[in-house]
Amino acid sequence: MYEVAKVVGRHCIGSLRDGNPILLNDEDFLKTALTAAAEAAGATLLQIATHKFEPQGLTGFALLAESHISFHSWPEYGFASVDCYSCGEHTNPESACRSLKDAFQAKDSSLQIFNRNFIPSRAPLPVACP
Repeated sequence: MYEVAKVVGRHCIGSLRDGNPILLNDEDFLKTALTAAAEAAGATLLQIATHKFEPQGLTGFALLAESHISFHSWPEYGFASVDCYSCGEHTNPESACRSLKDAFQAKDSSLQIFNRNFIPSRAPLPVACP
């Protein structure tokens, strides 16, 4: 008999190309964009952390009750990578990625979507890892 996998979350990994280099290097704008992306996903935003690199580039992370959104930019190439993962049926990580694409005015993007699956086991889970 086959076990049925349960989808416990969706993970979206995206690339934003030909974005606005000024926005891709604006740390305050990134905080606003991450907040809007969490809202677009229907997720609960807990905290945002960002860092601006010298001479350019940003990294940012939105901690969600449902998981996370991460962002990394290379303004000199008009490029950013995004990673949106959420658990629960009430959230939509694809919407978070689209929100970031629009915010940073990317002319092109690609997105891979993965279901995070759990296959129930009849064996009990270990209490602690060695």
